[in-house]
Amino acid sequence: MELVIFIIIFGLVFDYTNGFHDAANVVSTVIATRALTPLVAIILAGFFNFIGATYVSGVATTIAEGLVDAARVSQIAILSAILGAILWNLLTWYFGIPSSSSYALIGALIGSTWFAFGKELIFWNGLAMKVIIPMFVSPLLGFSLSYLVMKGIFYVSKRESERKNKLFRYLQIASSSLVALAHGMNDAQKSMGIITLGLFSSGFIADPKIPLWVIMLCALVIGLGTAGGGFRIIHTVGFKITKLATPQGFAAEASASSVILLASLLGMPISSTQMIAGSVAGVGAAKKLEKVRWVIARQIALTWLFTLPGSAIFSIFFYELIHLALKI
Repeated sequence: MELVIFIIIFGLVFDYTNGFHDAANVVSTVIATRALTPLVAIILAGFFNFIGATYVSGVATTIAEGLVDAARVSQIAILSAILGAILWNLLTWYFGIPSSSSYALIGALIGSTWFAFGKELIFWNGLAMKVIIPMFVSPLLGFSLSYLVMKGIFYVSKRESERKNKLFRYLQIASSSLVALAHGMNDAQKSMGIITLGLFSSGFIADPKIPLWVIMLCALVIGLGTAGGGFRIIHTVGFKITKLATPQGFAAEASASSVILLASLLGMPISSTQMIAGSVAGVGAAKKLEKVRWVIARQIALTWLFTLPGSAIFSIFFYELIHLALKI
């Protein structure tokens, strides 16, 4: 009973850290272009995060029953995965590194399950098709799409004007709201999925289907987390990769949200961090390759590569720690 309560509590803590950690993905571009003030941008993002999170996509199902054997994985392994993902989020947030909360949770779940039960409980085909392949394809898709959209904007509107900037300011407010909605549809689903997995493994629910109260609670918490803001990461994504004006901000947000929404419908828990960062690099490259700070982009890419194994190691540490505590 106690472990189930801890899974719910720390699942919501992860949901909150997901919100303030990934708030940068939602609001960094709209703040960088000054289309909205930081406070208004974060409140708006929190609202649309909540709305998006109330829609259960296939992502929650993928986490709850598509990556590991839900009938055989233990509560300790699930709790260890949540704690490992939280620690990864806090560390990367502290250093202002825009890593993926999604892949932190997935890596931690795979790590604790593999360590505790061996590779037999892991659905490798689901992991490859729903996680690994999209992890590499999605940022490239975001980069390419935003590059093409930006080139199209340059072609249609070659001259700077006050009217053009005002139009794209309003368009960017709409596109940033769409990113927040898409973020809720994809990212909040992971917390719903991991809490549901814990409830199912403990016998509290008969099948790994997301209960309504879990949906509403996770939607509320990720909205609050986003409203809490993540200014350390906002600075990296919004200001360090490339210089953004409202047309670039709109192109990046529209491209990223389109891919995130598609992935949500396909049940792929992709990284909104990767999508926004890749799309921001794409709009910078559309203007000129030299406009992108590739050193920063390379640092972010390396963090993505280390997220799965890094969070897996953290979850194994917590698995051993919990086992030791239970013996004492």
